[in-house]
This record gives sequence, structure tokens and C-alpha cells, in this order.
Amino acid sequence: QVQLVESGGGLVQPGGSLRLSCTASGFTLGYYAMGWFRQVPGKDREGVSSISSTDSGTYYADSVKGRFTISRDNAKNTVYLQMNSLKPEDTAVYYCTADTRGWATLFDFFGDYWGQGTQVTVSS
Repeated sequence: QVQLVESGGGLVQPGGSLRLSCTASGFTLGYYAMGWFRQVPGKDREGVSSISSTDSGTYYADSVKGRFTISRDNAKNTVYLQMNSLKPEDTAVYYCTADTRGWATLFDFFGDYWGQGTQVTVSS
């Protein structure tokens, strides 16, 4: 059974940090491009970051560039999103997703598999 499970969300003050994790089961994450998307109620889901399988190329939305870092540990079948200098506008449900096209970038990402999401709230 294919599954993506996110963890690491929570409540943090502005300027703080969180690290999200996404662990895959039922497939080998190393062959897939992996992405993080986020969604706020009433708005479309937004691409945040992705990492390809082929050369570990990374891509970021302009709104998070310089603050967020995506990485992967294929041995642990896990992808991470390190979020620093968090802002209230980063508040959203964050979803992990996998694209069978290992070369996919954030700008042409097709989510074949999705996690259930983890809530991130940035507030004082």
C-alpha cells in the first residue's frame, strides 16, 4: 500500500523554525521527484518546494526562497522541509507529494501520491 506520512507541524512564533518530515511506504522514494505544497482554506494549493531524483535539483517558490530548504534521505525513504524565519503568511496545511517522473520540477509537478497533510501555524 502506497503511503506518505507527514510529521513535524505545529505552532511556532514568527521568526521561528520547524522541520517537516515525510516518510514513504509502499514505494522507493529515491526514484521519485518529491515536493511540498501548502494550502490555506479558500485558496488553491501552492507549490512550495521540490527535489528531483535524478540530480537532486531543488526548486523553491519565490515566497520561501532563502528561508526553506528541501532535502532527501533515500536510505530512510524520507524527504524533509527545513523552514526557518517563519512568517504568519506561511501558516497553512503542508502536503508531501511524489511524482513518478523523477526529473519533475516544482513548476511542472504532478502529484501521483499525496500525504494527509500537517498543519503549520505561525503566530505570536
